[in-house]
Order: sequence, then C-alpha cells, then structure tokens
Amino acid sequence: MPDTTIVPAYEIETETIVGPVTALRNGKILAQSKEAVLMRETRLGPTIYFPKKDLSVELIKQPDFRTFCPFKGTATYWDVVVEGEVHSKAAWSYENALLEAKPVGGMVCFSQNLLSEIDKGNEVKEHLADPDENRSALVDWLLRAAPFCSTPEDLTQELATRFLEVGIAVSRLSIMVWSLHPQTAGYGYVWRKAKNKVSTFEASYENLLLPGYQNSPLKHVADGLGGVRVQLLEKDREFSFPIFDELVAEGATDYVAMPLIFSNGTFNVITLASDHPEGFTTANLGLIFECSGSLARLYEVFALRGNARSLLETYLGKRTALRVLDGEIRRGDGDIVDAAVLFCDLRHSTKLETELGREDYLALLNAFLELTTDTVNQCGGEVLKFIGDAILAIFPAGNNPEAAKLQAVEAARLIQRGCPKIPAGKEPSASAIGLAFGEVTYGNIGSKERLDFTVLGAAANVAARLADKGKAAESGIAMSEDFKGLAGLQTLSLGKRQLRNVAGETEIFSVNV
Repeated sequence: MPDTTIVPAYEIETETIVGPVTALRNGKILAQSKEAVLMRETRLGPTIYFPKKDLSVELIKQPDFRTFCPFKGTATYWDVVVEGEVHSKAAWSYENALLEAKPVGGMVCFSQNLLSEIDKGNEVKEHLADPDENRSALVDWLLRAAPFCSTPEDLTQELATRFLEVGIAVSRLSIMVWSLHPQTAGYGYVWRKAKNKVSTFEASYENLLLPGYQNSPLKHVADGLGGVRVQLLEKDREFSFPIFDELVAEGATDYVAMPLIFSNGTFNVITLASDHPEGFTTANLGLIFECSGSLARLYEVFALRGNARSLLETYLGKRTALRVLDGEIRRGDGDIVDAAVLFCDLRHSTKLETELGREDYLALLNAFLELTTDTVNQCGGEVLKFIGDAILAIFPAGNNPEAAKLQAVEAARLIQRGCPKIPAGKEPSASAIGLAFGEVTYGNIGSKERLDFTVLGAAANVAARLADKGKAAESGIAMSEDFKGLAGLQTLSLGKRQLRNVAGETEIFSVNV
C-alpha cells in the first residue's frame, strides 16, 4: 500500500511579541525591547529578533562571512562583545530580507550558544517551547554550521558539544574512518568529556592484527555485522568486548557503536559512551541514528581530502603533492628554479636479480629505495620519481644555492654509508650517485590527459650521466664542477670526461664518504 503520509510544507511565520522582551547571558542584558519579533521556521527552533536600537552590547561586523537562506535572504554576521569577551559570529541580521522575512529585516538575532535565557514571562515561554527543539537544533547545526568545520578534529569537538547541548549525556565519543594510505589503515578521533578535548590516533595495518582491534566493537561494526548497544552495568551482556570493562572503570553506564556508511559502501564507525545513571534514552539514540547519514557525508569529505593528499604524496612526494593540490594540474604549470639534482642508481641490478631471485631482489630494491628516499627527505630534498632501480631527487636552492649543494652532498654520503648495510647476496649492496646543479624546469609535462610532474633541464641530464661515472669513483659519488670550493668540503678531481649527449668535456669531482 502506498505511503499516504502528508509531509507539512516548509513555512516561516513571524509575529510581534506584545510587551517587553529581554535577552540575557548569565544575567547580563544583551537586548531589551517592546518591538521584538518571534520567528518560527519549519524544522528549526523559534528565534527572537531585536531592533538594533534596543541592543545593550557592542556588535563587530564580520565582513567576510555570509550565509544564504532562500526564504530569508543573505545573513550578515556579527561578533558580540559581552563584558569584554568577544563571541565570534554570535549574532546575525538580514539587512535585505526577502518577502517571507521582511518583518525581521535589519533586526538582530542572537545565537543559542550566546543566550542563557529570554525573560518575558510564561506567555512567551510557551511560544518558545518546541517539542522537537533538540532535533531541530542538531539538524540546524548539521546543515548550516558543521560543513564549515575545518578539520575532523574540530567537527568531532563540535559534535560532542552539540550532543551535550541537546541533552545527550555523552561522556566519550569516537569516530573511526578508514583511509587510502600505504602505511595507515585509518584514523580515529576520540573526545572525552573529562578533558573536553579530541585526541587523534593512526591505525596501521599491523594494528588491525592485534587483539585490541580483533576483539573490539570497531571490528564488529566495520565488518558489516551491525551495531552494538550494551547497558554496561548489566550482568548478562549480549556482547563482551574488553573495552567495556575499561569504560565501566571510567564511570560509563551505556555504550553504542553504529556504522557511518560512506558513499563507496565502506563501514566507518561512531561510538558513544554515557555516564548518566540511566544511560542513553530512546530519543537520544533515535536522534543520533537520524543524523548518522549526514555525519557520514561530513566525515567522508575529510576522508576524501586526506586520501587525495596521501595518494599524491605517496606517488609524487610531499612538495610536489602540495603544488598539485594547490591547483597546478595543467600541462605547462610549473616554475624555473635553481636546484641541486641527485641521481642515484643501484649497482649490479641485473646480476642481483639473477642471483637472488625475483622475491628477494624486490625486497632488496624496496630497502634501497626506502633508504634513499628517507635520506633525501632527511636532508631537505625530495625524490621526484623512481626510474626502475634509480631515483631522481632535487634540492631547490631558493636564496641559498650553497646550502642546497651541501644538502645534496650530505644525502649522497649518507646513502653510500647506508647501502652496504642492506643485504645483497654474496656482496654488499652499492650505488652510484651523480650530482649536478643548475636551472631546471619544475612542473607538468605530458599529453592532454596524462601528465607527469617532474624536473627537466641540463642539470638533470648531467646528474644522470655523472651517476655512470660514479661507478669508477672510490666513493661512488661523481659531481659537476658546481660543487667545487664549497665551504668545508674537500673535493677530488677525477679529470675531464666526455659525458654522453653533453657538449664538450666535463671536469668531474668526487668526495670522500
């Protein structure tokens, strides 16, 4: 049988309140007027607007913040100064109110966070009573303010605060969100009422194998087995997870874990504990459940941003990823910079693959690439790409070319010291390194649909050619003349050599490890 439920239309009603109305914060008068207007709006709590002439506090206009309502118009926001304390965006006004809101045009409304009471006797208090006020307040926050939280930590903090404001006795709130990261499986955000602070933790893939996760409500929900609800003080619990005893020791009486389902179908998790003697009410949990879909979308936005950043950093490096995230995504976007370029090649790769076999060789190669990447990052450079068993890295000069050159030399030395520590079969592993300095183009090249963010220029070519010559140097490091004469650096000339595809002879220098 079809659903014939009639959904009420969305409406806005206004009426002028008869008699004086006073808005207070902890006894301090914010406004007092005989011309205040009461506004009722579908699915929102009733609000009172005051003429500006009847305000008793200072307003500081927020020039760069606006919100828009298709019924009321564009709202201008104000900071409110109460006894020397500034409350950000705690009041708003529709300076050019639309038709439905004309009666409150130019008047000021205070946020519920600022107001502690409205003084007008029983008549207006009855007008303000709203049986669905808690739901309205939470939904209003989710739709209007929550999307402007700048981090998942801020969102979690605000969410806990809003739960408390609408009467949900939550003592602990946690959000678990899965990620796309080579080392981190997911992120957790935990708020505790005792500290009123959000702590963040990262869950590695190894953490997921530990008993703490394997025998937890998080895994139960994330595996799609449904939610968990337990009255913690009852003897016969449907579930028996170790964390329950910890929560009881902290004073918790009730616990619930529910899925936050993202649009790709992954089950993320929200958990709440209560320290109220009677735990959560049905109304509490119904409200949380109703809002879970909207919460999932908000956390999914943060997750998508984080995934984009981690994937770009994984494949491009942190500095390059930042440039792409900042919008440098078109062919030709980039800069001409001075930089020290390091090209490092694992020696005897073909022989090692034959001797070690594919699996052991890949383990060796990964260890080598990890050593070189960590070392370059440690010395202030960035690995731009892996080229088979070699890496290409740069050290941008900025305003200090000498510092960039010394960073590159230090990275080369550390790599050469670390290479023999990587098992390579019968002989210690070794690498050959080429260093050059010069002007390079750092940016996007490629086709219209497939781009590569890389570095181009003579310095990059010379560094690659010098790496071949590094195999003949005792230290395995070959450098261009640009590195000669650096403060505190003793170099040894290897003579002039003809580099492939480089005009003229190049004097090559080396340095002790």
